[in-house]
Amino acid sequence: MTQYWLMKSEPDEYSWDDVVRGGEGVWDGVRNAQASNNLKAMQVGDKALFYHSRSGLEAVGVMQISAAAFPDPKDETGRWVAVKVTPIKPLPKPVSLKAMKANPALADMAMLRQSRLSVAAIENDEWHEIMRMGGNG
Repeated sequence: MTQYWLMKSEPDEYSWDDVVRGGEGVWDGVRNAQASNNLKAMQVGDKALFYHSRSGLEAVGVMQISAAAFPDPKDETGRWVAVKVTPIKPLPKPVSLKAMKANPALADMAMLRQSRLSVAAIENDEWHEIMRMGGNG
């Protein structure tokens, strides 16, 4: 069964355009235990929202997990993991954090309850609501 995720990145460090340009990207540098556990739970074929954090504050595209968790190549300690992602499509209409917070259907979304979490699970109904809001309904 496909699981859904939200993955945050600062667009000046790694943006939606960067993953599109590369065709496949390594999602690395995650140094939070809960976010790392979420990376470890990802399976090939799972879907993820690419969310621009800090500037933009909006979900901008849909990705697919193309390689499950492996040792983060940027981590010399061997403690942290990374996954590979491939872009599927941009959202026709980016979905802002403000719009997510204003939508009662998303009130229990993990990312809204734990705003500092960079990799968070999204429930099936939440995913479909965000797709609807982004013009992919």
